[in-house]
Amino acid sequence: MKLRLAVQAVFGQLAGSIGQLSPQDYITPCKTLSGNTIGQHVRHIIELFQALENGYLTGVVNYEDRKRDKTLETDENIACLALDQIAEGLGKPDKPLLLEANYDEHSDLPTVLNTNYYREVAYNLEHSIHHMAMIRIGITEVGSHIILPENYGIASSTIKHRKQQCAQ
Repeated sequence: MKLRLAVQAVFGQLAGSIGQLSPQDYITPCKTLSGNTIGQHVRHIIELFQALENGYLTGVVNYEDRKRDKTLETDENIACLALDQIAEGLGKPDKPLLLEANYDEHSDLPTVLNTNYYREVAYNLEHSIHHMAMIRIGITEVGSHIILPENYGIASSTIKHRKQQCAQ
């Protein structure tokens, strides 16, 4: 599945970047990230994929019902292990799922939508890239001198568009 390879490539970039950060850089609140840390963004990426994996088993995906595991946002080694585990588990066949979410802060009644596993993997991939763009900003703010891949945190559609613009 091409989607699995794309997630693995993005996770490789993410793990490579956080593996170069100092533990302090990983947990330092960033002003440009509204006081959030790089680790909090990494945790968010991981936990959305974990919610999808849990939903695959039950048939109902709920991204709001996450653990919010502090160790993922404070220990980059544990986060990298979690990324590896998620990437290894992406080989499952597609199947129908229900997406459950509460889009109204004034109501406890969830909205339930039909979806499928591959669609949710694609969503999580794009969502991860979005958060990696913010992680890139955080890395710049904490003053880390790590070198990121040129296309770190940039969607593949944007990369293709830029290449087309250059070719013209």
